[in-house]
Amino acid sequence: IAHGTYGLCWILKHFAFADPAWNRKAKITGLLNSLIFPLLPYWIGPYLLIARKCPQPSIRRCAIALIVYVLGLATMLVSDAQKYFTLRVQRGLISDGMYRYIRHPNYLGEMLVYGSFAAMVPHWAPKAVLAAVWSGLFSVNILAKEASLSRHAGWAEYYKRSGLLLPPVTAVLSDLFACADKKSSC
Repeated sequence: IAHGTYGLCWILKHFAFADPAWNRKAKITGLLNSLIFPLLPYWIGPYLLIARKCPQPSIRRCAIALIVYVLGLATMLVSDAQKYFTLRVQRGLISDGMYRYIRHPNYLGEMLVYGSFAAMVPHWAPKAVLAAVWSGLFSVNILAKEASLSRHAGWAEYYKRSGLLLPPVTAVLSDLFACADKKSSC
């Protein structure tokens, strides 16, 4: 059910605020490659559960995975919407909102979503698929995006106060203390 709702959210997102990168014509080799890696391997987890090749997940495991899924989906959708609508008004570096402390919240959201799917399955295989996708695909894309972002004005300051995928604790605490002291707007 979760993966199906994720697909429906992608369709809704596409019609509401499509990413121009997904509007390019795809070649058959590109489609086949994306099907072989990463799309088909993502289905190892559901197969293992449906075929009863591993223990069924506990209610606790399902509840935690659902919470992570919802947080990931919200993070991905909100950050993608912010990027879409901000760039329509002004091109350049986005360093507020979802991007204030994290430079790639959309990737973080996607990782939380697929991490929740893998967490549902008490087996090593879905986690191995994620390790391969995250290290072989996501890391390459994130580093390419970092190189692209580094050309924008304000990058050096933004880089210092933000994290790649997780917020730096020091920046968050600094802002929290500043808000508590009423030295800045919160």
